[in-house]
Amino acid sequence: MSVTGNHYHTLEVSETATQIQIKRAYRRLAKELHPDSRSERASHEQITRLNAAYEVLGDPQRRSHYDRERRAQQVGLESEQVLHDGPNGPVYDYRAERTAQTQVHYRQQRRATQAADDSLSYWLRQVYNPADRYIGQIISPLKGQLRALSADPFDDELMANFQEYLESSREILEKAQARFQGLPNPATAAAIAANLYYCLNQLEDGIEEMERYTYCYEETYLHTGQELFRIATKLRRQAKADLKGTT
Repeated sequence: MSVTGNHYHTLEVSETATQIQIKRAYRRLAKELHPDSRSERASHEQITRLNAAYEVLGDPQRRSHYDRERRAQQVGLESEQVLHDGPNGPVYDYRAERTAQTQVHYRQQRRATQAADDSLSYWLRQVYNPADRYIGQIISPLKGQLRALSADPFDDELMANFQEYLESSREILEKAQARFQGLPNPATAAAIAANLYYCLNQLEDGIEEMERYTYCYEETYLHTGQELFRIATKLRRQAKADLKGTT
């Protein structure tokens, strides 16, 4: 662990920074250093170092332990095993060995955390983000479609337009379902995936109910379809809230 190349320098904060300041610095740098950003500093290596630094400094208990380790190094306790004279013979100080073991443990934890982060990031890009866009393409036009249809539900052209919207929504829904089923979600995204799953189910049932309305003009089907879409909208919002909790 280098004194000049430490976690505080990586996060660009002072050693007296508050936890709030550390969190803000991490979020700012994560956006700047992410490989998908347009920043000249962005790179996979940089974001890996940043995540490793925040993994330690973002946890008050681990930060305290990290600070103690740094202070020990600065006073030279990590140099070599020190021989002491004891009443029963020589005694060795194994601080260096314990420090080395701690560093190995830190590296193992960083690798495990990085693997989990990479898995979540990949799932979000390949499944959640496209599925969420598809869901928006289904939900967003509904209000306008219902408003147009309400002018005269028995007008053939208006009804044909509404049916076309429902057919298009079903095709889009199938794409979203294919995305969701194509890749298992990581454990860290379990809550997001659950809400996404139920959201897709509610949309499927809602489309089916509104399709029934177009056959018989029974408004109960239309109202039920709208209510299912409202439930799907809430589930979509909850999935977004769960996502914020993981990033």
